[in-house]
Amino acid sequence: MTALLAGATGLVGRELARAWVGPGLLHLLVRRPLAIAVPRSQRVHVVDFAALPALPKADEAYCCLGTTIKTAGSQAAFRAVDFDAVLAFAHAAQRAGVQRFAVVSALGASPRSPGFYSRVKGEMEQALAGLGFASLVIARPSLLAGDRATLGQSPRLGERLALALTAPLGPLIPQAWRPIQAATVARAMRRALAEARPGARFVESSELQELGR
Repeated sequence: MTALLAGATGLVGRELARAWVGPGLLHLLVRRPLAIAVPRSQRVHVVDFAALPALPKADEAYCCLGTTIKTAGSQAAFRAVDFDAVLAFAHAAQRAGVQRFAVVSALGASPRSPGFYSRVKGEMEQALAGLGFASLVIARPSLLAGDRATLGQSPRLGERLALALTAPLGPLIPQAWRPIQAATVARAMRRALAEARPGARFVESSELQELGR
């Protein structure tokens, strides 16, 4: 089994890479060289997602690309990552022979959403579903929990506040809305993709919690 992973420097992508044990290769597509060594079962490729080269042949692919409007600097820059780069990777993965594709989206994503963030995520989902992958897993996690500091990411004050407020109430919050660990999402994505259900499968946060236990 050989796989492609875009977004290995994010919360979920890091957990996917950590859990990869082979025996096939995992190809990590990153924008800049990694500061850490990777296992022998992984290969790092520094790429420009706006002009992707031909990718290594692979059986499946995982897309964990994403940013925030604050980090990106504008709505246009946000869309360039969360829509354009995701679709560019999906097309390149198809050319590399990938038939099974998994992507991290977001709770509440919809192309009809009045909110820009959720609308772009929904449009991305819709575009991916039209590409004809034999098996497509669209993960829709709620608020992601994980150590962003070790990734060198800027603090997300709203996220930290929400996690702090919900932590004591965790068991009382419906599973669909409860914050979810990035490692749980990563495990759930791998298990869902391994099931290879035909067509597009939307995995909401409550199901991610169950699959990723």
